[in-house]
Amino acid sequence: MVNIKDKIYTIHGLQVILDSDLANLYEVPTKALNQAVKRNIERFPEDFMFQLSEKELNSIRSQIVTLEKGRGKHKKYSPFAFTEHGITALSGILKSKKAVEVNIQIIRTFVAMRKLIASNKGLLTDVNYIKIKLHDHDKK
Repeated sequence: MVNIKDKIYTIHGLQVILDSDLANLYEVPTKALNQAVKRNIERFPEDFMFQLSEKELNSIRSQIVTLEKGRGKHKKYSPFAFTEHGITALSGILKSKKAVEVNIQIIRTFVAMRKLIASNKGLLTDVNYIKIKLHDHDKK
């Protein structure tokens, strides 16, 4: 199984998964996933899903598999990025057994990442406190 954490990018300060990565996880063509979303677009407000700008796409391109050369190998449109809420909304329109299994794994991954970030906030607070104390000590 693919490591889902490797498919999560931070864009606009949000953790998202790109449409092509979701389609691979769900084992459906990206075009089919996007068509299902467009047929149910009312379920996907901007904070659930957004299309990457060219600048955003270029900034993460190095993290994405290098584009293949040749006719028909390049995407015609910028990819869509789905937040955790957008992925949850996908579960309402993608009913296959695979989609249900993958959605559960993705949501669990997002939750685990949130817990990890929350646990590190206390550590960062402690480090900042130590820095302040060291700075005060150095002044003396």
